Amino acid sequence: MASFLPVLFLVLVFAPFINSANPPNLTKDYYTKTCPDFSKIVRETITPKQGQQPTTAAGTLRLFFHDCFLEGCDASVLIATNSFNKAERDDDINQSLPGDAFDLVIRIKTALELTCPGVVSCADILAQATRDLVTMVGGPSYEVKLGRKDGLESKAHKVRGNLPLANQSVLDMMSIFKKNGFTLKELVALSGGHTIGFSHCKEFSNRIFGPKPDPDLNTRLADKLKGLCKDFNTSNKVMAAFLDPVTPGKFDNMYFKNLKRGMGLLASDQILFKDTSTRPIVELYANNQTAFFEDFARAMEKLGALGVKGEGGGEVRRRCDHFNNLNV
Repeated sequence: MASFLPVLFLVLVFAPFINSANPPNLTKDYYTKTCPDFSKIVRETITPKQGQQPTTAAGTLRLFFHDCFLEGCDASVLIATNSFNKAERDDDINQSLPGDAFDLVIRIKTALELTCPGVVSCADILAQATRDLVTMVGGPSYEVKLGRKDGLESKAHKVRGNLPLANQSVLDMMSIFKKNGFTLKELVALSGGHTIGFSHCKEFSNRIFGPKPDPDLNTRLADKLKGLCKDFNTSNKVMAAFLDPVTPGKFDNMYFKNLKRGMGLLASDQILFKDTSTRPIVELYANNQTAFFEDFARAMEKLGALGVKGEGGGEVRRRCDHFNNLNV
């Protein structure tokens, strides 16, 4: 997993810049009458998928973040490119998004269309599946309200500048998060999503190769990464490393403990411990997993409500990878 959240922060809260024509009133029981088996079908689909492919949880979490941070949680990241439009998922930043996460949403949508056709949005599927998978691998449960509509636009050229990069400066990352209304503490908490998943070698190669390897990177970890990634530029294989090398498949607070040891894989991970404004929060979460879980859960609830579309601002797609109007 290339970065789920190479974070930064702002102490002040700003109103999100994303709006929809008619923001929906999301509710927990949105599908109680129209698709009563919604939650059951999601669980029954994600359980075997996670068992077969243990990185599915991390991939889906990352997919959800990349969707919500670009014009809201509207499943626009799922749209496939066609002859009329180059979609978000084909921008360079999104090309490393894991295929198993896309596949999972398609599987859930297929099952739901057999039971309650034309009812459940792809945006709601992604939100619900993300929460259930985080919980399945040991993370906190949190409330997912439903009623999102799927967006009507997906443009690759809009991606850059709206998603954080693995080697950005604090100021650059701050500018991205500032306009989405998150606090410093929420952003550090969300960065804890890196406790699961992986990143491709190209995202951190500058830290281990070259005339001056990054002195902030643990030397033993750097040596292992050099061996792992030595042929990443010439090999046809996708080479990647776990973001948390200690407990990579378990959602816990080990990510923050690793930062104190210089074991943040991405430069934008390690900077959270290096920067004096975020170090106290890293220390808190490293020492108190309950505090991390509580703050992560609240931040995910907030993320899931970002820029959601309602009637007039979206649709319920028949297929998650295509708009209902195929000429869009």
